[in-house]
Amino acid sequence: MNPSFYIRNIPVYGELILAPMAGFSDMPYRLICRRFGMSMSYTEVVSVSGIVWNNKKTFKLLDFKEEERPVTFQVVGNDEYQITEACKKIEQLGPDIIDINMGCSVSDIAGKGAGAGMLKYPSKISKMFNNLTGSLSVPVTGKIRLGWDHKTRNYLEVSRILEENGASLIAVHGRTRSQYFSGAADWDAIAEVKQSVKIPVIANGDVRTVADIAEIKKRTACDGVMIGRAAIGHPWIFQYKDRENISGSEKIEMIRYHLDCMKEYYGYAIGVVLFRKHAVKYIVGLPKATELRPYIVKSKSAEEIISYIAAHLNRYSKYEAA
Repeated sequence: MNPSFYIRNIPVYGELILAPMAGFSDMPYRLICRRFGMSMSYTEVVSVSGIVWNNKKTFKLLDFKEEERPVTFQVVGNDEYQITEACKKIEQLGPDIIDINMGCSVSDIAGKGAGAGMLKYPSKISKMFNNLTGSLSVPVTGKIRLGWDHKTRNYLEVSRILEENGASLIAVHGRTRSQYFSGAADWDAIAEVKQSVKIPVIANGDVRTVADIAEIKKRTACDGVMIGRAAIGHPWIFQYKDRENISGSEKIEMIRYHLDCMKEYYGYAIGVVLFRKHAVKYIVGLPKATELRPYIVKSKSAEEIISYIAAHLNRYSKYEAA
């Protein structure tokens, strides 16, 4: 099997990637997605401040297993020098790639000049990537949006800066920061980025179905496709299967397995609490799922979660629990 693309000298086999998402793209779920065909792993985004101050919770987010390789550590911050120092520190943990988040739209991050807030300062991005690629031995990549708002769509300028300063890949979410997740992702803008640089480009935004995967590849000529919200509670997307083609028995089996993984990794009590937000995503598309959701989010045990979902599945003829 030939690689789909290379990140500098690192081969990537396959084209589908789980987007880094706080609270969702943790190690248990990444391992599940890898089992279903995901081509590489991105950790949840970690704060450079947490790295610099040796915060245990921050470093927990960088856990990974060998079978996840290639593994990308994604960091976020607003000080280019602190970012460089933090990346030098975590490089020692053995990632294959380090990625700089310049796409997060959350106010507490973007409003402080980090994440998508960094797009307002192209010169800072230039300086930062020049420092990073000169200081690290692993490839450095960047995830961006199209700009801060519709008046400052500077994605081509930023993409050029990234490539000129040694970036090995660019992932592009086809919205501005001011859009958050509203409106339609601009796939044509991603195509412009792909045409303007020689390094690999990953397309991101509004990929919800197998048909969307094919269409975004056709429209953008991207090297890979990053899937975010549509992949939560639906690892089958990495097998090119849509939600409506997954049986009730498959869902309940995966819910049980994912819940077991969470309990093993986090411990029983925390694992159950953290799994509840995954569970409500697995039931998307089920008949009367909104009636089931309140029971799941209030569940206090693994047994309650499973029993509520199994009973709900058995209540409707279209779905049968295993």
